[in-house]
Amino acid sequence: MLDAETRPSAAVCGAPERRDSAPVATRTTCPYCGVGCGVLAARDGDDARVSGDPDHPSNFGRLCSKGSALGETVGLRGRLLYPMRRAAQGFARVSWDAALADVAKGFAQIIERHGPDAVAIYLSGQLLTEDYYVGNKLMKGFIGSANVDTNSRLCMASTVAGQKRAFGSDTVPGCYEDLDETDLAVLVGSNAAWCHPILFNRIVRNKEKRGARIVVVDTRRTATAESADLFLQLVPGSDQALFSGLLAHLFRAGICDRDFIRERTEGFDDALASAIRLAPTISETAALTGVGETDLQRFFDMFARTERTVTLFSQGVNQSSQGADKVNAIINCHLATGRIGKIGAGPFSLTGQPNAMGGREVGGLANSLAAHMGFEFENVERLRRFWRAPRMAPREGLKAVDMFGAVAAGKIKALWVVGTNPAASMPDADRIRAAIGGLELLVVSDNVLSNDTINSGAHILLPAQAWGEKNGTVTNSERRISRQRAFLPSPGETRADWRIFSEVAKAMGFSGFDYKSAADVFREHAALSAFENDGRRDFDIGGLATLDEKDYDALEPTQWPYRAHANFGTKRLFGEGGFFRANGRAAFVAPRAPSLATAISPDYPLRLNTGRIRDQWHTMTRTGASPRLARHLAEPFLEINPDDAAAFGIEDGGFARVTTVHGACVLRVVATDRQPKGHIFAPIHWTDETAAQARVGALVASFADPVSGQPEMKATPAAVAPRRFASEGFLLVRRTIDMHADFWWSRAAIEGGYAYRLASDRASHEWLGLLLPDAERDPVHYSDFRRNSFRAAAFNGNKALFALHAGSAPQSWDAAIALFAQERIEGRQRLALLSGSAAGDPQGAIVCACFGVGAARIAAAAKDGCRSAAEIGAKTKAGTNCGSCRPEIARIIASAQQ
Repeated sequence: MLDAETRPSAAVCGAPERRDSAPVATRTTCPYCGVGCGVLAARDGDDARVSGDPDHPSNFGRLCSKGSALGETVGLRGRLLYPMRRAAQGFARVSWDAALADVAKGFAQIIERHGPDAVAIYLSGQLLTEDYYVGNKLMKGFIGSANVDTNSRLCMASTVAGQKRAFGSDTVPGCYEDLDETDLAVLVGSNAAWCHPILFNRIVRNKEKRGARIVVVDTRRTATAESADLFLQLVPGSDQALFSGLLAHLFRAGICDRDFIRERTEGFDDALASAIRLAPTISETAALTGVGETDLQRFFDMFARTERTVTLFSQGVNQSSQGADKVNAIINCHLATGRIGKIGAGPFSLTGQPNAMGGREVGGLANSLAAHMGFEFENVERLRRFWRAPRMAPREGLKAVDMFGAVAAGKIKALWVVGTNPAASMPDADRIRAAIGGLELLVVSDNVLSNDTINSGAHILLPAQAWGEKNGTVTNSERRISRQRAFLPSPGETRADWRIFSEVAKAMGFSGFDYKSAADVFREHAALSAFENDGRRDFDIGGLATLDEKDYDALEPTQWPYRAHANFGTKRLFGEGGFFRANGRAAFVAPRAPSLATAISPDYPLRLNTGRIRDQWHTMTRTGASPRLARHLAEPFLEINPDDAAAFGIEDGGFARVTTVHGACVLRVVATDRQPKGHIFAPIHWTDETAAQARVGALVASFADPVSGQPEMKATPAAVAPRRFASEGFLLVRRTIDMHADFWWSRAAIEGGYAYRLASDRASHEWLGLLLPDAERDPVHYSDFRRNSFRAAAFNGNKALFALHAGSAPQSWDAAIALFAQERIEGRQRLALLSGSAAGDPQGAIVCACFGVGAARIAAAAKDGCRSAAEIGAKTKAGTNCGSCRPEIARIIASAQQ
């Protein structure tokens, strides 16, 4: 059953079979980024039908490429379906009772010997709020340690710290409607066109309909920058210099709102003096940031003259050793002008994960308690009384980087990892993998049977429900709580994460965990938010604390605060003050001078920036199952400026070995002038499950912001060198294979199987015996030893079993993939599969993943007379859904017109 590709019938899983032909759609929420799009999802046989929910206020029916492909990701191949215990050979299935007893006993014994701080839990922004709540209650209230942190530490912790310093609370002031009403959208460190495309689409539509202007501030020219009226390319680490220079300019221009500053804030004079010392003039700001004086002046004037300005920021700001200072430098400019909590105006954090906000609400970070409370004595005591907790954690716990440092030092001896893969995603990932391999007890709750963390030495595996099976709530970037509803039966013996936490708690002898449903957990969470609050804390959903099961199930998307006796939630905060610091005033925070945690050197002369690509998510556990999403950027790559590529002897389309003091990767080279000189970029998604030598987390330094604890993942010193192979090629096959050690490889899902990109120092004619030593049936093959060219394919009847192409140069696979997907291949098609020649009209690399439109088709439409993305969309549908492919469509049009 673990190898099943399709979901078992509902009867097998204990749910009633549907007998009507038309599936009934369930309103739920997308499990990807923090936009929080509403989804209509329905089981349809072994498949799922997914579309956007037109009634959800986050997306009004639109979905990005990843959301549109959710139906392709719900199969059971590779799923963890039963509790497992490490055995002599791999893992052995055990009962839930045995697994829970092992976890409870293991934790209890280590706590008895070494104290509660010798254990830890590492959570995920993919969890539902109810899951997060119970895990934090167990750890902080009953085990008595705050060593519970989350992978959201890697994504939004600097925003949390900056907002707490400024507002006294972790509060996003505005809402998505502001993106429709603003006159100036400033995007800082955010490739929203790829990472938050539904929101970016709203910004672009505002530009088209109302004439709003877009400014993009980033270290690299991304797809987002191609829609900008002004692009400011910063040197890494200089964001606070830019916004300090802006603050000084606003003061000199007389734009500051003196009444707002005087009546509702404090610390302005010190912050202004610091800004003037740091960036007193346009020319000095230009010198610090690397931006031309003319562009700086234009930006400063645009910001000064535009009352309705929203500044949106994301990982380029947060993932920094000075991330909190960068956030506060941005907030300072909005406080100084009173542009906060007003229609179309305010600082706006774009959250990375679907429920990073919900995790923050329940104390998912090691330095916070539930209901947005800190570790002040009165809060610890308040929570002790509400939970009737026997052993409340008295102090903050270890943040993620320090937590894994304590694992490496042997201070943490038991770790429970839930819904994330730190052996791949944490900085200095090789060190993390070695550290967790030495734990006395490593427990993993997940929905996959294998990942880098599990394979690093897990002792107990606990099968968790996946999206489509889970029931609870999530909170998006605008503080909107939405329901995630199950529309699929739970396969095997999978359970909700909140239930797993509860059962471990009870097995450890703790009371207070007798929840019968997710609604039970939510009611307690909501009641705690209002407990002894009286408006003194920002997070309050007391108005939802009495929902019964029916009302909880029917809960509409709702923004908080939603206080008791309220009839609706709150769109905006702070427009008239009302901050949550003790004196009710906001605080200006003077940022430190720009610096980077590590310096480049002759051995490591480049800066490595890491991030996401358009159609993949985190470590591809979900998106990697979609053939559609794999076709845009199918293999791990390195972007480098052409001048740097030439200087280091690297060829566009070839391979490069990338090294830092922490590790090394081998990546395909993309030479592009969108990447500035001296800087390289690599995506984070590939792991040892999907590629060889491509775990980019292993390259990244683990230096963290001293305020937020968020690691700097955008500026690690690195070196590059050419890596040349004797042969390159690809393998199309119906099943995954165990890859021979002599190959560099990456794997992508395709229709009917898998595609492997391959490179090796072996001659091409040696490949077949190394890759498929037990290949079924005698293959048809062609070999040219002189040219180092080899082709092979095998068939079962009229269906291809595999196709292998190898040679001295990269091999195009688009036509072969199209043929391989067919159930019947006959006559000349077999020769085409073997030769790699086009059969019919192959799409080429997929550009529009929403509708599966390839580059070849778009180029053909451009040559036929289409001169704009709109005309291409009218003819092919490309770019007419989420719009994230429009910049690439524009480049194809320009190329076709040359």
